[in-house]
Amino acid sequence: MDATTSTPQLLRRTNLRAVLEVLRAVPSATGTDLITATGLTRATVIALCDDLIARGWAIERESPRVGGQKGRPARRFEFNSAAGYVLGLDVGIATVRVLVADLSGAVVGGSEAPFPRHGGEPDQRRRVLTAAVDAALADAGTTASAVLCVGMGVAAQVSGDGAITPGQEVAPMFDLGLQKEFGDGHGWPLLVENDAKLAALAERWRGVGAGEKNLAVILAGERLGSGIIESGRLLHGASGGAGAMDALALIAGVGNEDGIAKLARLWGSAALKDGHDGGIRALVGPDTDRASARLVFEAAAAGDPVAGEILDRIARRMARVLALVSSFFDPRLIVIGGAVAASATALLPVMTAELANYVSEPPRIAVSDMGKMLVPTGAVRLALDYVEDHMLELVPELRRPV
Repeated sequence: MDATTSTPQLLRRTNLRAVLEVLRAVPSATGTDLITATGLTRATVIALCDDLIARGWAIERESPRVGGQKGRPARRFEFNSAAGYVLGLDVGIATVRVLVADLSGAVVGGSEAPFPRHGGEPDQRRRVLTAAVDAALADAGTTASAVLCVGMGVAAQVSGDGAITPGQEVAPMFDLGLQKEFGDGHGWPLLVENDAKLAALAERWRGVGAGEKNLAVILAGERLGSGIIESGRLLHGASGGAGAMDALALIAGVGNEDGIAKLARLWGSAALKDGHDGGIRALVGPDTDRASARLVFEAAAAGDPVAGEILDRIARRMARVLALVSSFFDPRLIVIGGAVAASATALLPVMTAELANYVSEPPRIAVSDMGKMLVPTGAVRLALDYVEDHMLELVPELRRPV
């Protein structure tokens, strides 16, 4: 390629990106603001803004007149956050959640749907998922043609290039042919990522780890999984296994990847079978020996000693998990997320004290406040990152030919 012919085009794209970055970061900006921020000339800035308006990525607002100001007010420009939308999907074993967000990241719609009992066949799961996407778009009051990218989190290991790592028992539940469904059917880029890694993106973006560059998030519901951000970068590893919890089988006092919710349920049920007749039994009732995690936590909060001992065992076990993550990745903050996050606050004192026995400079431990929106929020962030990186190649809906 002749560099002399491409240089003006590359320079213009660089300048367009510079102006876009400023506009995305502020509510609005005048030409003078953009000149100060970019170092470009006024003529260049105005030409670039007109170009971005024509492309659909910027809009012009009328500046208010100040006092007895004469003449035309300064032109004021905004990033057009309604130029398109992204989808964030959280695809679990039992449920799919969908968020629709505009290009500022504001959620404008969503939906949730259960998969068939025991997960269902791939065709069934695909139908449920696509119906949930349609319902979310309807809830947002927008259409498929406005979607610029889809981010999707799955409860499986995913390689750095977005492929579900083969050989996993759960792979058929998540490898649903959606690249063809979304890509060929709608023209949507689909980005697939492990759910714990998306949880880390979400926490760093909008959670208790906002802005933290060295962060670990542990999804601790049924099974443990972690997402690691090191120096602001999400870690994947050679095959997407960075942060995987397989090594817990080697850790004394842990032994497997069972999460907080599963342990509370199993140990609470075992207590009932062994004749426990206290707070857990009162909440569960006389007709079953199956305790839910929620009722075990409630019984502990009400002072039941057996439930309290179960939570103490879980907290001490989790401290060993945190020590492994701390030793390998040295984060400043570890966030506990997932279905049990709200209840896990009760475990923090013991986990924090125990961790200090294993790690010389332990990280801060916190509990996520994002609830079930944690993974789909991370999926939205993943999709937004793609749109921001490819904005000059994408075409907003209002610029597409009818």
